[in-house]
Amino acid sequence: MSNVALAATSITSFTQSMQKQDGFIPLYYNPADDKVYLQISALNEPLLFQSSLPHGVGSNDIGLDRGQLGATRLVQFERYGNKLLLKQLNTDYRASADNPAEKASIDEAFADSVIAGFVIQAETDGAVLIDYTEQLFSDIHGIAERLKKANQGTFKSDAKRSGVYLPRTKVFAQNTELEALVTFGGQGTGAYLQQVTPDADSVTVHLHHSFVALPDEGYKPRAFHPFSGYWKHAYQDYSAPITEPMEQAFIRRHRLAKKDPTAAVSEPVEPIVYYLDPGIPEPVMSALREGASWWNQAFEAIGYKDAFQVKVLPEDADPMDVRYNVINWVHRATRGWSYGSSVVDPRTGEIIKGHVTLGSLRVRQDFLIALGLTSPFTETGGDISAQRDMALARIRQLSAHEVGHTLGIAHNFAASENGRESVMDYPHPTITLNGDVISLDDAYDVGMGAWDDYVIAYGYQDFAEETDEASALQALVSQARTAGLKYKSDEDVRASHHGSTDGHLWDNGADPIAEFDHLLKVRGIALNKMGLNTLPAGASLSSLENALVPVYLLHRYQLEAVAKQVGGIEYDYENKGDNASPKGIKFVSASTQNNAMIRLVDASAPEMLTLPKSIIKLLPPPTFAEAQTREQFTGRMGRVFDPVSAAESAAAFSLSLLLHPERLNRLAYQHSLQASIPAVDDVVRKILSVHFYRKKDVKDNLTKRLQMVAVQSIVQALLAEDTAPEVKLAVTAELMTLTEWLEDEDDVAHYRALEHYLNRFWDTGEWSMAFKPLPLPPGSPI
Repeated sequence: MSNVALAATSITSFTQSMQKQDGFIPLYYNPADDKVYLQISALNEPLLFQSSLPHGVGSNDIGLDRGQLGATRLVQFERYGNKLLLKQLNTDYRASADNPAEKASIDEAFADSVIAGFVIQAETDGAVLIDYTEQLFSDIHGIAERLKKANQGTFKSDAKRSGVYLPRTKVFAQNTELEALVTFGGQGTGAYLQQVTPDADSVTVHLHHSFVALPDEGYKPRAFHPFSGYWKHAYQDYSAPITEPMEQAFIRRHRLAKKDPTAAVSEPVEPIVYYLDPGIPEPVMSALREGASWWNQAFEAIGYKDAFQVKVLPEDADPMDVRYNVINWVHRATRGWSYGSSVVDPRTGEIIKGHVTLGSLRVRQDFLIALGLTSPFTETGGDISAQRDMALARIRQLSAHEVGHTLGIAHNFAASENGRESVMDYPHPTITLNGDVISLDDAYDVGMGAWDDYVIAYGYQDFAEETDEASALQALVSQARTAGLKYKSDEDVRASHHGSTDGHLWDNGADPIAEFDHLLKVRGIALNKMGLNTLPAGASLSSLENALVPVYLLHRYQLEAVAKQVGGIEYDYENKGDNASPKGIKFVSASTQNNAMIRLVDASAPEMLTLPKSIIKLLPPPTFAEAQTREQFTGRMGRVFDPVSAAESAAAFSLSLLLHPERLNRLAYQHSLQASIPAVDDVVRKILSVHFYRKKDVKDNLTKRLQMVAVQSIVQALLAEDTAPEVKLAVTAELMTLTEWLEDEDDVAHYRALEHYLNRFWDTGEWSMAFKPLPLPPGSPI
């Protein structure tokens, strides 16, 4: 039958033997050939399209998790003869003017994207029927590309091994949901994929497609401010006057309004309700519910009653349905990140659906850290309630954190410097010492902080009609600044070499150096107590390494906060007019930079990195039934625990922070303007002094290894392309001084050998003693 003849067939006739679901976009399912058809009546009318991954791959490293959302797209169906095209509209470039010609000029200037094409199968009174099966089985979510980028193999979707998943293919009044079991065939060559699939050449997941009606026009976007605490949702408006910026920037947020706008306290017109995955076990379920519910405190503070609610997802509800904000409990083969993502109206920034993904192994990591810090087991058992409570306290905070993202809120990594004033920070457990007893009683904070209350007020305060909203929002920003609240988010903080002196991941306290010193005391006490009492009854002795890793590296995150003081600058997110006198930037004080530099170098020294002999003596290789995992140290002695390489990894990490080219370049510049700030040669000289000049006849392997780590780190900084020329000169001068010092110590064999390699380096420019320091085991997330 020709396509023309098919199009002339009525929809009723074509679908007479099929199963129909009526609603937003009616669908028909034909069990005879496992095909799904959509009846499209509204042509050239925008709607939302959302792809998602209800069943994932189960590997944090690959990053294809259960419940993962794809992009939210503004689309429309357009007819071209016997074809129907699904076009994604370009929302980044617009014209707000009423002039149709002006709007058309923007549409014609910037490309849209046709994401699917269909042959019309049948037609009745302007409504057309299309076969959606091929598109439902397609790789709209980018599975094959993700597997390729993760070096797991080459794949493509296979329709013969895919099928329509009817239990989650449903039609509602404002949305149509379709789901398929989709198999990707290929060659699964990657270890991550082989770990989580029965057959790495055949990867079967579920893909979900949502078509959603646009929300009504009652939503009012709220202006973005860099100090608001929200993510920015922006587009370019080509109708803006030349005296005004083209960028129109708003925050992302849910729609919320009071039933009685004049009342001091009012119920909302529609509450924001989040639904918990019913598959979450207790006591985690209760902890997640409690943590997520903290947000209602912030809504109460701005005059709402029961505006934010947390419930368990009903049995007949689909978590992929865009009508439900959900908190999903996701299992992976390894510990990994949790996420808070959203379905967002691309036109306005309105959040349609909040979608939280929580990794189930996170709670076990905190429990492991707690056990390693306290070594609570005895021959008769031991009380581990405090350690369990710490893990649950962390999962409460994590629940609040990820829900915060789905409310539109960005990270605030500087909140810990105000005294743990936001759940949107990455918290390190607060560990207290009572003499030599480690206490976990106050490991994680409870409830909303001052920053969280401010952010909810900025985003969700229901202002009276006569209120000038712009002035009211600016007043909130000013109040937060006056209260001393700090704010730094991802772009300024994520990389450890960035220049912001505040805002750090997994740190505590207003003084990063003081907190670092405190953690070293905790670390020393925990390591000295570590042994058989760290292990529960029946555990293998080799499993002690699992608890050892996070305790040995307890200082790693605070060390990054210390590193940011070297060459660091103080600044705020600031618009003109925010402050009577702009704050601008300020260098970190010379004394702070010097103290930070000293601690970074000392953190690479054998005095700090030597493990207690009692631990080394107790740690055998893994039993024949145990595999070494990435959570353990990488060594150079095979399956035998390698304390020298553990120290190598830690020392290389510390020196890589200090000697990053961007940090050295900033330091050189700051020293040129303020002589009391340490110079680059001061940094290199300090490293060489700790590792060489204070040590003469060195015999132990640990000191020798760390000496080579120090030299390797310095040479690497010298050869880095991004290192400024004047910095290269300073580093070269100090290495030449080291060469001369080694000449005077030529009675020490390994010094004589190192001198040889340095002289060869000066002659040829090639560092033939180059080696790659072993990496640390993964730290984040905790």
